[in-house]
Amino acid sequence: MTNLRFQVVAKAFEKKPLEVEMPKETPAEFFGKYVFNREKMYKYLPLKVYNKLINVIDNGTQLDRESADAVAAGMFKWAKELGVTHYTHWFQPLTEGTAEKHDAFVEHNWKGGMIEEFEGKLLMQQEPDASSFPNGGIRNTFEARGYSAWDPASPVFIIDDTLCIPTVFISYTGESLDYKAPLKKALKAVNKAATEVCSYFYDDVTKVQSNLGWEQEYFLVDEGIYSARPDLLMTGRTLMGHDSAKNQQMDDHYFGSIPGRVQAFMKELEIKALELGIPCKTRHNEVAPNQYELAPVFEETNLAVDHNMLIMSTMKKVARKHGFRVLLHEKPFAGINGSGKHNNWSLSTNTGIVLHSPGKTPEENLRFITFVVETLMGVYRHNGLLKASIMSATNAHRLGANEAPPAIISSFLGTQLSEALDIIEKSTNDELLINITGKQHMELDIPQIPELLVDNTDRNRTSPFAFTGNRFEFRAVGSEANCASAMIALNAAVAEALTDFKARVDALIEKGSSKLAAIIHILRDDIKTCKPIRFDGNGYSDEWVEEAAKRGLDVEKSCPVIFERYLDESSIKMFESLGIMTRKELEARNEVKWETYTKKIQIEARVLGDLSMNHIIPVATHYQSKLIKNVTNMREIFDKEKADSLSARNIKLIEEIALRTQAIEDGVEELVNARKVANKIEDEHKKAIAYHDTVAPKMETIRYEIDKLELIVEDDLWTLPKYRELLFCS
Repeated sequence: MTNLRFQVVAKAFEKKPLEVEMPKETPAEFFGKYVFNREKMYKYLPLKVYNKLINVIDNGTQLDRESADAVAAGMFKWAKELGVTHYTHWFQPLTEGTAEKHDAFVEHNWKGGMIEEFEGKLLMQQEPDASSFPNGGIRNTFEARGYSAWDPASPVFIIDDTLCIPTVFISYTGESLDYKAPLKKALKAVNKAATEVCSYFYDDVTKVQSNLGWEQEYFLVDEGIYSARPDLLMTGRTLMGHDSAKNQQMDDHYFGSIPGRVQAFMKELEIKALELGIPCKTRHNEVAPNQYELAPVFEETNLAVDHNMLIMSTMKKVARKHGFRVLLHEKPFAGINGSGKHNNWSLSTNTGIVLHSPGKTPEENLRFITFVVETLMGVYRHNGLLKASIMSATNAHRLGANEAPPAIISSFLGTQLSEALDIIEKSTNDELLINITGKQHMELDIPQIPELLVDNTDRNRTSPFAFTGNRFEFRAVGSEANCASAMIALNAAVAEALTDFKARVDALIEKGSSKLAAIIHILRDDIKTCKPIRFDGNGYSDEWVEEAAKRGLDVEKSCPVIFERYLDESSIKMFESLGIMTRKELEARNEVKWETYTKKIQIEARVLGDLSMNHIIPVATHYQSKLIKNVTNMREIFDKEKADSLSARNIKLIEEIALRTQAIEDGVEELVNARKVANKIEDEHKKAIAYHDTVAPKMETIRYEIDKLELIVEDDLWTLPKYRELLFCS
C-alpha cells in the first residue's frame, strides 16, 4: 500500500487555483457592503435617532432605550433585505478568539404562530454563561450569570445569515471578562490625558484618538498535508521535523511571485474583507516559504482590533475553500522565521494632527518631541508589563529568532531624533526650540530613475518598539494574539505618562515659569529618566542582554514569570488610577494566563508522547528490522568477516536506531512523570512555572532524537510529511 504521506503530497501538487468571481462593483463601491456603517445608518434610521447614535459613537454618550428600539428596527430592516435570519453578540473572551451564540429573529405572536422582530433590548445586551469562559475564579460554576453589551463604536456586520453585534463581556458583578472592555477604558484614558497635553499647543483639540495598523503574518499549508500531521492539527505547530535542505536561506521567497493557489485565496479573502469594511491594502510573500502577510490601512484602535479578530476567522474559512489551512502560530516550523503581527501605533487629534509626526515649525516640533518622550516614559516605566502583554506560550518560541525582536523591550529612534533629544538633555536653555527635518531628497546617478525621498531615520528590525517616522511600531506582538492585549498596556502606560507630565508642567507654571520653559524643563528630566529604553544597536547580540540588565530593563525569559509583571504594584496602581482594571481583575486574568500556558504545554507534551510511541518508534523499529534481515541474509551468503564488512553501515544504523528509540522511550517516560508531578501543584502560578522549567525542556530533548531518526529511516516508511513537503507544496 502506498504511504499516505506520498498520496497527500501528490494530491497537493495536482490542485489548481480556484476561479474567484470578482464583484461587478469596484472595491470602493462594495467596501462595507455587509456593514451597518454611517451610510446605512443615515438610510435606515430616523434623522433624530441617527444624530443620537452618531453622538454616541463620536462623543461617548449613552443611547436611551427608546432610541435603541429605533436603531434595532433599522438594523433589522437592513439585515432582512440581505437575507439575514439570525443575530449574535460577537465578543472577545479570554480565549484569544471570539465567541458568538446565534438567535433567530423569531418570537411568539401569542396566537399559535411566530413573528420576526428585533428589539432594542436584544441589541443592547445578552446573557452568555460567564462561568463557561476563562474568568480566573471571578465566576464559580454555579455563578453563571454574565452580560454582553453592545459597543456602538464598532459597526454591526453580517456574516452569512447572521447579524453580528460587537460587544463587551462582563461578569454579573461588573468585572471585565474580555479584551474589549479594558481596551475601551484604556483608549478613554489616553484620550483624556493626551487632549489635556494638547492644550499646551492647540486651542481647538477636543479629542485624541489612538490609531492602530496591524500587519498580519501567517503560513499556508495544503489541507491534505496538514491533516497528516497530528501535531499541527492539535497544537498549531510542528513538534518534530528536521530542517529542509532548502528553506529561506536563498532569500528568494520574500516579495517573490505569489503562487497561483495562494493568489486566488488572497483575492477572495480581500473581497470578503472589503465587504466587511476591513480596509485591506497590502499582500505579499514573507521571508519563510509558504509564509505571507496581509495589512490594512490604519484605523481607530478599537475598530482595528475588531477587524483583526474578524480577519483571522475569515481567513481560516476562505483558506479551507481553497484547500489550505492557515497557521497563525508564532513558530509553526523550527529553523525558519516565525510570524508576528506588527502593531503600528500613533495618536491623532480630531483636527487631523498626528501627534507623533514632526511639524513644520519649532512649536509643532516641541509638540512632537513631547509626545515621543512621554511615550518613551510610559514604555520605560512599564517595559516589563509591555513584554508581558505580548508574551504567550506560542510567542515565546518566536521572540529573538531571525526576524523577530528579542524578549527585551527597547525603542529605536534613529539618528536625527536621538540627536534632538540629546541636545535638549544637555542644554541649559529652557527656551530652546528644535528643528527637525522631514524627508530628504536623494539623487541617484542612474539613467531614467527619479530622485528619492529618504526618511529621516533608518529601520531597525531587532527593535521591539521602533519609531518609524510618524508612529511607533510595536513589533513584538505575536501573529495569533489579540492586539488588544498590547494596546491596553501601551495606551495605559502612555496615558499615565502624559497625566504625570501635565501635572508637573502645571506645577512649574503655577510657580511662575513660562509654559515653554516648563515644558522644556520637564522634557529634559524625562529624556534623562527614560534614556535606558533607547537602543539603536543590534538587539540580537549577547552584549545587549548584558547591557539591558545593567540599564534595569526586564530581561526575564520565562513566560510564566514574565506574566507576574501584571501584578507589580506599579502596574496595579496604573490600571486602577486610570479606571481600566482593578487588582481583582488583574489577578483573575493572570490566573487565566498561567492556566492557559500550562494547558498549551500539556497538550503539546501529550501529542508528542503519542506521536513518539505510536508513529516514530514503530516506523524506526520497522526499518531497523529490515536492516537486521539484510545483515542476516548477508551472513547466509558470505562468511561472517566479509558479511560484517559489507554490512558495516547497516550494523551502525541498527545500533543508532536502537540507541535513539530507547532515548525517545526514556524521554517520554520522563515527560509523563514530569507532567504528573506538575499536575499535583494546585497553585496555577507555580504549576505554570513547573511546566516551563521541567516539562517543556524534556520535549526538546525528545525532538532532537526524532529529528535525527528522520534522517536515518527509509523515506518510504516515514509516515509524517516532512518540512520540505510542508513548506513547498502550495
